[in-house]
Amino acid sequence: MRRTGPLRAELRTAALAGAALVVAAAGCVVAAVGPVAADAGRAGTAERPAGAVRAAAGATVIDPADRKAAPELAGDDLDGKPVALAGFRGHVVVLNVWGSWCGPCRAEADDLERLSRQTRDEGVRFLGINTRDPDRSAARSFVRAHGLGFPSLHDRTGELLLRFPPALLNPQAIPSTLVIDRRGRIAVSIGGAVTEDELGPLLARVTEEAP
Repeated sequence: MRRTGPLRAELRTAALAGAALVVAAAGCVVAAVGPVAADAGRAGTAERPAGAVRAAAGATVIDPADRKAAPELAGDDLDGKPVALAGFRGHVVVLNVWGSWCGPCRAEADDLERLSRQTRDEGVRFLGINTRDPDRSAARSFVRAHGLGFPSLHDRTGELLLRFPPALLNPQAIPSTLVIDRRGRIAVSIGGAVTEDELGPLLARVTEEAP
């Protein structure tokens, strides 16, 4: 599938919502063969930030001195309860973008849940962004099927994704995963599905940093 350029910040939410119907019918917008392929595609659409280096699993890892704060994210979860990224400050946060319609999202979900349980005592928290699901019912079914214990913001139109720099989170690349450090800054970006073995070492690297 041919990739379009990164969406501009001024793109209307209505246009993105309309595109979601096409996405839902066709599957994931970016279904890369592997994380390295996904990262290479993202690098072709936007420059990496200063201080970023290519790491294992095709991730972009940002030097602490060059990290930027993650945007404010708040809304309702899949059960209608309020949740906000700011509530996780002081923890390392794995932010995973997914949709129930996305095959690679299903492939990585069990690994993410397993890693979430394994790292909780180390101060790591997981938060999802469920995107482009017209209603919550399909997303809740996805959560039950994979036993996901972490909350997810319901981002029906993809509006929350447009708040991120496209160099770090391309709104067309589903799934995507970010690791946010204890100070609320984006430390790692991965475009495409990720496994426990790929994400674990990157997560440990951020977790071991001094607060």
